[in-house]
Amino acid sequence: MRALVVGAGFAGSLVAKVLGDNGFRVLVLEAGTETAHDEAVARFKTALVKTPLTPYRRTAAAPSSDYLINTGPFAYPSPYLRMNGGTGAVWTGITPRMHPEDFRTADLGRGRNWPISYDDLEPYYRAAEWEIGIAADADEQRQHIPVADNYQYPMHALPRTYLDNVIASVVDGASIDGHELLVVGTPQARNGMPVKGYRPDGNLCAGFASCVPVCPEQAKYTPLRTQKRWSHNVELRTRCVVNRVHADEFGRITKVSYQRYEDDATGRHTLHEAEADVVVLAAHAIENAKLLLMSGLANSSDQVGRNLMDHPALLTWALMPQPVGPFRGPGSTTGIEVFRTGPQRCTRAPFRIEIGNWGWGWSAGSPDSDTAEFVAAGLRGTALRQAVADRVGRQFALQFEIEQEADSTNRVTLDRTNRDALGNPRPSIHYRLSTYVKDGLLAAKHVSDRIFEMLKAEDYTAYKPDEERYFEHDGEPLRYWGAGHSGGTHLMGESPQSSVTDQWQRCWDHPNLYAVGCGSMPSLGTSNPSITMAALALRTADHLVSVYTGDADLRCAR
Repeated sequence: MRALVVGAGFAGSLVAKVLGDNGFRVLVLEAGTETAHDEAVARFKTALVKTPLTPYRRTAAAPSSDYLINTGPFAYPSPYLRMNGGTGAVWTGITPRMHPEDFRTADLGRGRNWPISYDDLEPYYRAAEWEIGIAADADEQRQHIPVADNYQYPMHALPRTYLDNVIASVVDGASIDGHELLVVGTPQARNGMPVKGYRPDGNLCAGFASCVPVCPEQAKYTPLRTQKRWSHNVELRTRCVVNRVHADEFGRITKVSYQRYEDDATGRHTLHEAEADVVVLAAHAIENAKLLLMSGLANSSDQVGRNLMDHPALLTWALMPQPVGPFRGPGSTTGIEVFRTGPQRCTRAPFRIEIGNWGWGWSAGSPDSDTAEFVAAGLRGTALRQAVADRVGRQFALQFEIEQEADSTNRVTLDRTNRDALGNPRPSIHYRLSTYVKDGLLAAKHVSDRIFEMLKAEDYTAYKPDEERYFEHDGEPLRYWGAGHSGGTHLMGESPQSSVTDQWQRCWDHPNLYAVGCGSMPSLGTSNPSITMAALALRTADHLVSVYTGDADLRCAR
């Protein structure tokens, strides 16, 4: 049985592994190239400007999110990376599950319902957590989501930071708008102390603060870790940009066309085709939609590219009265989960709160911005060092991930007048924030104000009219950031009239074409979506094995 997988990121790597382990001959075509780990670390260390994309080779033939065309009315903020491993090479490694309520958002008056429930996906959450290697405490997670009895994560929870403990000592048990606050550990895809029977790949987390974009210890999971466990049945070809999927008159996929380039700096390429019995698109929500639109496939519902969702993130930042030791460890190890659900969800978007451990790095460019400010004020030498140390040592931030409902007007289309280096149309993004989302952002800001008051922290949050993604809502200034959580562009559903894929991520219009990843998710809830995407990928792979061999053999569920 021949399978072809487009994309070697999270979903593609997991599907390829399961299929290869079960006797499929799998060809994985990846648009980008690969950067060796040591090279990535060296690039990051020596870069003058350190951005999430700094360590990785980028090619003119397979540009990343910087080639998107925004048509408004709001700017789409989230980046992604086309390379072997995909955006999974630069992710934060935070892996909370979705809440059961998130699977039925239409019942709550917003967005779409899933064709499956939390209970349907729960065994695959466990499978994904063991495949990826998640550090968490099951009893602690049960305080806000259902976790199977007697289940144990493969690694014990990472220790809390000093900042986590300081905040918990003040806010635990306090109440805001009827929600009792509680600081809860966040599941992490990075190596902690393993439980009996689990052998982690890579070293233990050593507390480096460069999880985004590269972990020097290789303690954080990336899809390359799964690729190391691929069987000999799986072949990876990089620098291969798939630009057409072909179907016969019955809708069955027969082959794909792709452009293979050798020169990273130009668009010079050769044309190729590959045949397969089943094709799995796993190239990111935006790239999957782009490929389906270029191929004229899977769109009898007119939903391909529509319902683009993300987590518009609100950042707030403040100075604590005392040093709290930021920049020691992962970006966030705990959060406040109580605002993810509740009756307010019917009228405004819910959110989860990450307690930020990297000072004002994302929100205000610290510590470079602090240094520049003090230098401009005339400080030098010891006085400069002391001023920077005092300010940075007391910094912390809160990150609010706001749910965005499925909205058919938020969409990906093709701009055929603007093409990339290979001559392919560039993705055009039409994106807006609904009143529901804006109300959620405003509610989050009010919660932040209350938390800062409890902590006696000095609020430095400032949203300026000349900044990108600034707007005002109900007379108050706001700004949103991109969480990098694109989804919804080929969402699953119960009917071919209203969705692109069925519950197995199989395209309704084509019996042997699957579109997997966050693009299939009818809602994102408030949690980072990678672990849900991974669980869905394993569920689809299990289904493929069952359909094509009659002998499903996914035995990693715990």
